[in-house]
Amino acid sequence: MNIVVNGEQRVIEEETTVEELLKTLKIEDKTMAAAINMQVVKKDLWSTTVIEDGAKVEFLHFVGGG
Repeated sequence: MNIVVNGEQRVIEEETTVEELLKTLKIEDKTMAAAINMQVVKKDLWSTTVIEDGAKVEFLHFVGGG
């Protein structure tokens, strides 16, 4: 399946969850928020939320500053 992750085209397996995608990308420890097609996905749903073909996925991390 083809998706877009943070602006980059990616190919993933069918039935891939948000959590699995994070592990594949090796960024699971850095991520604080996830959104699919502009809809925020709560962290406790990452392991059960399946990404659909053509989805636009955004992974965000927060940076503090002053």
